[in-house]
Amino acid sequence: MHNTRRKFLGLAASAALFAGSSPLAIARAPLAGAVTPSYRLKIGELEVTALADGYIDLDQAIFASADKSEMSKLLEGAFLKSDAPLRTSINAFVVNTGKQLILIDCGTVQAFGPTLAKLPERLEAQGFMPEQFEAVLLTHMHPDHVGAATNKEGVARFTKAELVVSETEWKFWSDESIAAKAPKEAQPFFKFATDAGKAYGKAMRLFGKDGEIVPGITSVGLPGHTPGHTGFIVASGNESLLIWGDIVHSPALQFTHPEWSITFDVDQAQAAATRKTIFDRAAADKLLVAGMHLDFPGFGHVARGASAYDFIPAPWRLDQ
Repeated sequence: MHNTRRKFLGLAASAALFAGSSPLAIARAPLAGAVTPSYRLKIGELEVTALADGYIDLDQAIFASADKSEMSKLLEGAFLKSDAPLRTSINAFVVNTGKQLILIDCGTVQAFGPTLAKLPERLEAQGFMPEQFEAVLLTHMHPDHVGAATNKEGVARFTKAELVVSETEWKFWSDESIAAKAPKEAQPFFKFATDAGKAYGKAMRLFGKDGEIVPGITSVGLPGHTPGHTGFIVASGNESLLIWGDIVHSPALQFTHPEWSITFDVDQAQAAATRKTIFDRAAADKLLVAGMHLDFPGFGHVARGASAYDFIPAPWRLDQ
């Protein structure tokens, strides 16, 4: 009994010593630092990888028609500061068909701020090299979607890829008469678009009516945010995903109030009408959707409520 008691006390002392030193050992571990935001899921036989280009803080004033008290209530209900800028994700999506690599939107350039232009390094971190892509599909030609199509020298970044965009979209941004009438602050938008078009030259492909753009990916016209704003349905087997571009810029606000458009919408009334239409379609068809400005990784479903819509983020799928 005496030996047993002595052994027990010895073990207890060792355990106390180990317990006391454990936090110190953990504290010596280096901090992880920056992470590479990515998320991959399967759509039938296809792989879709969401990557974050970064984020941007938008002034609440971009929702010029919104009721300010209602906006504050919604932001507080989403655990966001009612008097702070709207932090907005910028996402892009890689579709791997097994035979082709397709990029849907490609982020922006560092001139837009230190929190942006991360996509090139994040593609590389996931093992995707620019020369592997066969097509870059653009939902539209705003700088945060087409900016990184070229490198610092203004040369096509994705050297073996087609740059694929709606013909309506290209005609708008490349029209010199429209550009000349645009406000001064909007002039760089036209330059980003036309510089990308020039860099890809004959490798830029324009499409008109909705249809299959590449095997497994079909275009869906969603005008309003820009004249040729386009969504893409990625489908394989019985599964599909609608990547809807810039239908939503603030999830906390626009699912409750789809009629609230932003000042960046070229046609605010049409943008609101398109938003309601695609919300209804997504809810009725139980479509999995993804957006460039939904909170990363941007996958989820739209639910129709009594007087508004809800966004239900897709759960992490452990089986993939």
